Amino acid sequence: MKPLSGDEDVIRVTIVEDDDEVRDGLCWLLNHSDGFACIGTCRSCPDLLTHIEVNTPDVILMDIGLPGKSGIECAQTVKELYPRVEILMVTVYTDEEKVFQSIRNGAVGYILKNTSPEKLLDSIREAYHGGAPMSPEVARKVITYFRGSDSTELTAPLSQREVEVLQFLVDGHSYKSIADKLSISAHTVRFHLHNIYEKLHVRSRAELVAKTVRGRFR
Repeated sequence: MKPLSGDEDVIRVTIVEDDDEVRDGLCWLLNHSDGFACIGTCRSCPDLLTHIEVNTPDVILMDIGLPGKSGIECAQTVKELYPRVEILMVTVYTDEEKVFQSIRNGAVGYILKNTSPEKLLDSIREAYHGGAPMSPEVARKVITYFRGSDSTELTAPLSQREVEVLQFLVDGHSYKSIADKLSISAHTVRFHLHNIYEKLHVRSRAELVAKTVRGRFR
């Protein structure tokens, strides 16, 4: 691992990934990029919990398909113990249920493994600075989810501006590009994405409760 310089601007990242090649590649990328430091790599949730007691990161890159406890379950455990640590899911899975389970369990972003190194680093920065990074593929699923769901209980629909932000994400625009096109600030783009995540969180929790109740009284 690259030793920390003491610079407070360095984002401390821990990687949780059971694929050696992917894990080593991500660590190499972080340690060869200005402003980042890979402070630990873990293969499983127990490994992470042991590591994090000694060396708490700013951001965790979390795979979903881990041995034993999944990354989604691990995210919930980490957020309960370390609520200030940001979790960014980095995975091959694109199905809605895994996306929304991750958000429900505290992940602040959901990025696919085929994301370019530049966009991955941008997403880590966004997570670190309180943003809510989202890949174009996930943005597309969010739009479909809100437009296609019949459930309206305890939900908050997306505003027209939030839909516009998502659509620009789907088209591959950066936050700055979206801000320019909508004549708003990049900070406002982040604000809209935060609202979208909050609405996803509320809706997914509501639907989880509804499914549980229906299951109990059938």
